[in-house]
Amino acid sequence: MTTRPLETTLPDDARLTSEGFAASGRGRTLLIACGALAREILALIRLNGWAHVDVTCLPAILHNHPDRIPDAVRDAVIEHRDAYDRLAVVYADCGTGGELERTCDDLGVEMVAGPHCYAFFDGLGRFAARDEITSFYLTDFLARQFDAFVWKPLGLDRHPDLLAMYFGNYEKLVYLAQTQDDSLTAKARDCAARLGLAFERRYTGYGDLATTLEHWAAA
Repeated sequence: MTTRPLETTLPDDARLTSEGFAASGRGRTLLIACGALAREILALIRLNGWAHVDVTCLPAILHNHPDRIPDAVRDAVIEHRDAYDRLAVVYADCGTGGELERTCDDLGVEMVAGPHCYAFFDGLGRFAARDEITSFYLTDFLARQFDAFVWKPLGLDRHPDLLAMYFGNYEKLVYLAQTQDDSLTAKARDCAARLGLAFERRYTGYGDLATTLEHWAAA
């Protein structure tokens, strides 16, 4: 896999391709992942010493068009499947209405369980039990990329009067933190203030993402 230093060279919207992968995929696992999870996945690979695990990331901006995710995943699986002994998809449902699961079943590849990354970072059982329908969530990635993935796509930079329409039914912003980073906490707190929401920070670490990748890496 690519061995560039994670914190200094990996952009937030990283798209890692097969360039730099091992010439032979025999005995290797490829993770086809959402670009919003690139930092976390590479960190787990590095921390666990999974030298046999490679990762290729699809653009994180696909989350603004979830109907496009299944076809993008299908194309990536077809492109890489002959070169690897095992492929796995590091997406949850992510707004595809079950279509991504159907695509993965059709292709014979596993994916991450759950409705979205907020749930698997928090832990699926804990997230479901909270039933926080009036909470808006950020991860480390979204705290960094709030303007690019939330503020501007919703047009709030041009039409701040839309704020009440989009967020009037929310009560708080919950920052699910993967790392202990004061600067990201400050960014997330500022996002809550801009949205007019109460702020809560929860340190989740990598949550169920870690256990899922451990399972795939060991298989």
